[in-house]
Formats: sequence, C-alpha cells, structure tokens
Amino acid sequence: MKIDAHHHFWKYSTAEYGWIDDSMQAIRRDFLPADLAATLKPHKVDGVVSVQARQTLGETRWLLSLAQENALIKGVVGWVPLVDKAVGGLLDELVANSKLKGIRHVVQGEPDPKFLEGVAFNAGLREVTARGLAYDILIFARQLPAAIAFVDRHPNQIFVLDHIAKPVVQGLPDPTWARAIRELARRENVYCKLSGVVTEVPGWQWTPELLRPYFDVVMEAFGPARLMFGSDWPVCLVASEYGRWLGFFEQCVAPLPTGDRSLLFGGTAIEAYKL
Repeated sequence: MKIDAHHHFWKYSTAEYGWIDDSMQAIRRDFLPADLAATLKPHKVDGVVSVQARQTLGETRWLLSLAQENALIKGVVGWVPLVDKAVGGLLDELVANSKLKGIRHVVQGEPDPKFLEGVAFNAGLREVTARGLAYDILIFARQLPAAIAFVDRHPNQIFVLDHIAKPVVQGLPDPTWARAIRELARRENVYCKLSGVVTEVPGWQWTPELLRPYFDVVMEAFGPARLMFGSDWPVCLVASEYGRWLGFFEQCVAPLPTGDRSLLFGGTAIEAYKL
C-alpha cells in the first residue's frame, strides 16, 4: 500500500491562513478531499495521513469527520491544547474516532526557545503517550537540540519528525543539521518524514541534485524502517507539482530492495501511526 504520510486540507480564508502570503497565490484557495483524490489518482497512492494546519479543536474535529467520509484518509494528526489540564478528557473524546492517529503542535512558531521544556506541555504529552498516539515534531533545524532533549524525556512516546526539521536547503547540507539528525535518529522511538523539503529551498528553485544529499543524510540516519514519504500537499505546490516531488523520491529509492521501498512508501507510516 502506497501512503502519503503528510498533507493538509483547508477552506481558505485570509484571516485563518495569514501565513499564505502574496508569493503563494497557487495555494490561496480551498483544498478538499476531492482535490486530493484527483491529484493522487494518476500516481496510484492508496491512502494519506491528514495533518493539522491550524491550532484549533474545530479543525481537528473537521479532519476526523472528513476521514469518516473518505476512505482515502487512513489517519489524522490533529491538534489539542496540550497545556490544558483538561487535555486528557479532550483526547478521550477524540480517540473515540479511530482515525485519530497523532497529535501535533506548531513548535516552529513558538518564540520561547525553552518551549519544549514547559511543565504543562510535557504533562500534556504524557496524556498522548497514555493513549497510544504518535506525536509529530514540527520544528526548524535550530530547534533540534531542544527536540532531542524533549524526546529523551518521553522514551515511551512514538515521535515523527516532520519535514526533516526544515533545514535551509542551499548547497550541501549544514553539518550541524546533519549531526543533530543523526543524534536524534539514535532514539529508536523517532521516525522521520521526507516532506516539505522543496519549500525550504530559497526561491523554491530546486533540482534533484540539490535535494539528493539531504535524502542521503536522513536515509543513512533513520533507514527505511523509520523514514517515510510525505508530500506536504498542497503547500508543496508553490515549489513543485505533486508528480515531480514524488518522482524525485522514487528516483532516490529505485536502487533499494523491494522491501525497503515498500517501507518508505507505506510500511513505515503504517507502523508509526498504527494505520
């Protein structure tokens, strides 16, 4: 089964999606399950993991309702207020829908460099662990040391690193980023998505030759059993058509054994998210 482990849906409005600026005209519209299905059909993708784009309970419930209505959606990574003392009850309500597979917070947008040390946030994550859900780590590369310490506080939690920690993709990989990726990957409870990379290229002008060294770093660090394909559709559309990004990934994994390719294109996501 071929799985796209990272994409988003939204009903676009300037008020709710202010981060979509004038340079992103291509994604200033609604993106809904019918749009995704049409995009995926020629590429024979069998299922997707839908990830939160707004930090609201309303969006989480909306994504779960879409998952109930669309067999293509195999799982949802939603948002809950992890710092809220009542988060356990909220999670109990949400996990009644079996399509909830993970939780994410937009840590990359938190101005406090010690955000991941917060007592309330860590208490909230323990509630996630208790319910067997994954947690998606959304950070910038500079936040990797804090993320490593965060992971070490939760050895029983399954983590999924989004977008290979969003390094600036310009020339050869920054050795500091590569070292931190390798260190994080030493924790066997951490998985990684090769997703969201094309939009980290300044000017969004990318080539397979530019991106290949970044694939090589995460492939070496995590291996096929803990690395997974994700498109970051529709955000990726500002820099790449779906087929072009998928083609790059296929080119990278083509020399690998069939079993490894199966893991990268679905098996790893199925395991990490219990799809």
